[in-house]
Amino acid sequence: MALQVGDKAPDFTLFNSELKEVSLADYKGKKLVVHFFPMAFTGVCTAQLCTMRDSFGYYEGMNAHVVGISVDSPFTLAKFKEEQSYQFPLLSDFNKETSQAFGAFYEDFVFNLKGVSKRAAFVINEEGKVIHSEVLDVATDMPDFDAIKRSVEA
Repeated sequence: MALQVGDKAPDFTLFNSELKEVSLADYKGKKLVVHFFPMAFTGVCTAQLCTMRDSFGYYEGMNAHVVGISVDSPFTLAKFKEEQSYQFPLLSDFNKETSQAFGAFYEDFVFNLKGVSKRAAFVINEEGKVIHSEVLDVATDMPDFDAIKRSVEA
């Protein structure tokens, strides 16, 4: 089941595209916008993260940090980040534990692929509580970016 507003966000430690460990604890005392996406280099995933890239100044101005998480390898994410000029970390949930902990996980995805992150967006406040939770069952749907911004502003 997906995390709900008011839930404590589960801790995680994942490798970023620079092969450095990043944990939820690294953002203690800060707002964090977490975007899960199924697969790098696909159309809707690219659009989702490019929307965040293009709004990065807004989030930075609100003192909110942004991360993207998928089950892609750190090497794939490094190339994706480079090609799209993302200013925020992309984290590899290659072992699929974080996607499952957040309730953003497809057991079965298209083309008979097993174990892929669902498209989802969470906002976590300075105390580690979820203040926005959105998990999309239809992979072609996009998160509600206006609702994300409202949560960051709250």
